[in-house]
Amino acid sequence: MTSRAVLSAGSNIGDRHAHLRSVIEVLGADLRGVSGVYLTPPWGGVEQDDFANITVVAEGARTPREWLELCRRLEESAQRVREVRWGPRTLDVDVVSVDVDGETVVSDDPELTLPHPRAADRAFVLVPWLEVEPQARLWTSDSVRAVADLVSALDPAEVAGVRRAGDLG
Repeated sequence: MTSRAVLSAGSNIGDRHAHLRSVIEVLGADLRGVSGVYLTPPWGGVEQDDFANITVVAEGARTPREWLELCRRLEESAQRVREVRWGPRTLDVDVVSVDVDGETVVSDDPELTLPHPRAADRAFVLVPWLEVEPQARLWTSDSVRAVADLVSALDPAEVAGVRRAGDLG
């Protein structure tokens, strides 16, 4: 079994770039692409610093659940604390989408809903993803849609708030 995962990582506490680099380092040979770093305003109305975000594409012999477990281990290594929903985080890593043997996994499991239920609405996920894969497509409940079309449908102010801030290098 071969799987391909799109992961979104963000950090707004501590050394944001070091936290994001940890994702790249752990993925190692499974990494297929990584966006530049994008600064984005926080979601959810909690007063906090902007996030540094990246989107990565990886391939490996992992199940969707194993991709989720990897994300959780990365967050634990960064000493993530879950005190406030949508609050500040050392590292947040979400599984956006997983394909297994070329087929998109669709799951309504409350622990691992795939594709991520809010990915199509989040410029901070979609804009960096387009940098990695300009032809990217995302399964939605309506149809499989081009990520570029999803970005075009978002509020222009939200898209403008996703500001490229260089590379992790």
